[in-house]
Amino acid sequence: MDCTPLFIKAKKASRALNVLERDTIDKILLSIAEKTVENSKYIISENQKDLIMMAESDPRYDRLILTEDRINSIASDIRNVVDLPSPLGHILMKNTRENGLIISKISVPFGVVGVIYEARPNVTFDVFSLCLKSGNVCILKGGSDAINSNTAIVKLIMEVLQKNGIDQDILTLLPAGRDETNQLLNAREYIDIIIPRGSRGLIDYVRDNASIPVIETGAGICHTYFDESGDKEKGRPIINNAKTRRVSVCNALDCLIIHQKRLDDLAYIVGLCSDSGVVIYADEKAYEALRGKYPSELLQKATSESFGTEFLSYKMAIKTVNSFEDAIEHISDYGSKHSEAIISENKSNIQLFYILVDASSIFANASTAFTDGSEFGLGAEIGISTQKLHARGPMALEALTTYKWIIEGNGQIRK
Repeated sequence: MDCTPLFIKAKKASRALNVLERDTIDKILLSIAEKTVENSKYIISENQKDLIMMAESDPRYDRLILTEDRINSIASDIRNVVDLPSPLGHILMKNTRENGLIISKISVPFGVVGVIYEARPNVTFDVFSLCLKSGNVCILKGGSDAINSNTAIVKLIMEVLQKNGIDQDILTLLPAGRDETNQLLNAREYIDIIIPRGSRGLIDYVRDNASIPVIETGAGICHTYFDESGDKEKGRPIINNAKTRRVSVCNALDCLIIHQKRLDDLAYIVGLCSDSGVVIYADEKAYEALRGKYPSELLQKATSESFGTEFLSYKMAIKTVNSFEDAIEHISDYGSKHSEAIISENKSNIQLFYILVDASSIFANASTAFTDGSEFGLGAEIGISTQKLHARGPMALEALTTYKWIIEGNGQIRK
């Protein structure tokens, strides 16, 4: 279908959204949270239509599932967004020039935000709530694997907008076809920014084919380095949590790096992972340290493909290093600039890790599972940005704004 009429309506709606009262926005979001919980059975029934089309072994399956608990959590995130201050109209800088001109730098919305995502119906809620709170119109392009879930969610949101007399064009859900994706990526006249959420393949496709500025989010190849001085009692639950809490999300642990002097403790450090059936791909030294101590059916020898892989499942690689510097080098070679962690009691090494590791979120003695907008106190999130321009790490309200310069004069002319 030709999406241009939808893009035109979205652009027009963005102007009206700019003058919508903040109290009205918060009222709408609270109504959406309430309606979401009230209609959880309907949402789940539509979600089931998507689930039956996907194999449970697919890494995306867990991301696709909507349960009553997850819906309640989504509603809670929306309420958290309501409680956050508006990111708009902040004076970021102000000065008065010698000629009397008053120059201010003010935070403003982007305007129209396009988001492309796969098998994550919760993103529909997150993106809309954050975009509305930050004064942005959103155009959503979900995948065919979640079409029923996304359609149901948008239907409920539209009902709230209509009830409150709000232009429904502030939210658009595009059909799930590839042609619609390409139209979205090249609608430069109407859309201000594109944000992809999903696999490395999706992100690469969007970056390579878009004529609109792109903020890359999602792909996470996460490491945790167990230092020579690491506390095994701290490290054991951290490793297990980072790997097994939710294996299909981008902050899940993919590779444990261990100092060779701590190989005798390796079986203990990863011991809890066997309870969840985690398959370990261990390098030669780690394999020997685990042989006979970790379930044989879950222990395999690592290959070159084991490192630099985002598993999104109950799988994990282990790399043995001779030094702290070797650990940093491995992360540099194989990381995706998402989330990296160190388990150490050496304060100097921790500080060096903060400085030398190039990632959006860096942890010391904590699980990478905390890389999340809600956990960072940002409410919901648009995604985890792995780039360095504009936004980095969990993206929420502030990251959905840009700025403009306001110049107040009284007849000044330039010589």
